[in-house]
Amino acid sequence: MGKFKYLLLIAVAAVCFAASPQKAHAQIAVQIGAAPECPYGYFDYAPYDCAPYGYYGPEWFSGGIFIGAGPWYHGREHFWGHVDNHFDHNDGWHGEYPARGEHFDAHHAPAHVEHFSGNEMRDGHGHSNLGAAHEHGGGEHGGHH
Repeated sequence: MGKFKYLLLIAVAAVCFAASPQKAHAQIAVQIGAAPECPYGYFDYAPYDCAPYGYYGPEWFSGGIFIGAGPWYHGREHFWGHVDNHFDHNDGWHGEYPARGEHFDAHHAPAHVEHFSGNEMRDGHGHSNLGAAHEHGGGEHGGHH
């Protein structure tokens, strides 16, 4: 009888061990996808809305093509370019933005932004030279120029 109780105890322990929840391994997948198709560029923070004509200065364009911002930035290292944050809804802009996929208007050629008056410099990764109050998800590096 002693052996039977011992085997029964081992069997119960094995069943309990097998039924206990197993540790789940965390998996994180980050998929960036394609950059937003915006005629005059897009903001450098999520949800990456299209920026209006006049937000980005001419140095943000190469051959008339936006060099990118946020995870799709493909400009030179340590780049800082002028923006006019008056066109950013986080800084009070109440006007409309171009829709994704909207076509470029030739009268608004990026290299010919008439009377561009940038009031801030940004690095394309969410950092501003105006400091944390103007950074939108830029991280710990700050907006140093």
